[in-house]
Amino acid sequence: MKTPPAANGRKRNVLIVDDHPLLRDGLAKVINQQPDLAVCGEAADARTGLAAAAKLRPDVVIADLTMDEGNGLDLIKDLHLRQPGLPVLVLSMHHENLYAERAVRAGARGYVMKREPVGAVLAALRKVLAGQMALSEEIVRRLLDAPGRGKKPAATSPADVLSDRELEVFRLLGQGFGTRQIAGKLRLATSTVESYRAGIKQKLGMARAPELVARAAQFVADESRG
Repeated sequence: MKTPPAANGRKRNVLIVDDHPLLRDGLAKVINQQPDLAVCGEAADARTGLAAAAKLRPDVVIADLTMDEGNGLDLIKDLHLRQPGLPVLVLSMHHENLYAERAVRAGARGYVMKREPVGAVLAALRKVLAGQMALSEEIVRRLLDAPGRGKKPAATSPADVLSDRELEVFRLLGQGFGTRQIAGKLRLATSTVESYRAGIKQKLGMARAPELVARAAQFVADESRG
């Protein structure tokens, strides 16, 4: 694929939001070697990413979904609200079948998994900068089929029935965090996390907490295997 020249001789500015310094450094080096792209800033969490976007006014943001502090989906929603024309490309370890639709609903313009080659990331970057969606054919089909989903059988995956925040709490439960720890990580009241847990149990048809934790741990294990 031929690399397009920079528009009017100006490189397009990229902001990277990811909590892994090694990934940020490696990705920044690759992007800065491109004739049409340049990294204008980096951030390790959603809060500083939002502030950096407001200050630096990048042309595009690359954002992870899972960070030590904050949530990538919330970051995308906030960016979409504050800077509607700013394209966001998600670069995540999570399989697209679980999170790509959520990311698009939040306002993202593309989704690439971290296991993809760097060329796929660069191609997706240029695609969203050109005003296009950078999604796999499978995800595009799923998005187009979404209006008719009410007629399909009941979903069996937690990712299909839980809200964004419920899924976040569910994943943290599966990683071994307790209610107080989750409340601290998400900056929520303990009672709020307990309400989320109750809602998750109801949606998944569970009556006991140990069953919920076991299901969450299995979900996280399956997710890590891709």
